[in-house]
Amino acid sequence: MGRKLVAGVDSSTQSVKVVIRDADTGDLVREGKAAHPDGTEVNPAEWMSALKKAFEAAGGLSDVAAISIGAQQHGFIALDEKGNVIRNALLWNDLRSANAASELNTEFGGAEKQQRQLVPYLLHPLQFQS
Repeated sequence: MGRKLVAGVDSSTQSVKVVIRDADTGDLVREGKAAHPDGTEVNPAEWMSALKKAFEAAGGLSDVAAISIGAQQHGFIALDEKGNVIRNALLWNDLRSANAASELNTEFGGAEKQQRQLVPYLLHPLQFQS
């Protein structure tokens, strides 16, 4: 019986990276990478295309026993009721709403007031009333 291989995937805003490792030793067996498009709005299909390219560059997954995937945070993918993408995804680096967020923060008492109101919820466990 051959060695057991596992794959790790890191999908960030700039690229997707795949590493294939020996599950027993942790040794790197092979790896692949593919770029994501630049910008603050991206068609999610581009991420899938890059993932497939990275898998191919890493030699495929036919001999891989398990896979773990980590991905970027703070992206917004708008879907319709059937789960279909209806517009490009908005990424964390899209600052078009920064002024509106600042204005809302000021309207509701500023950052310091908001933090004072939030702290009790963060410090105390939730209590349920019957």
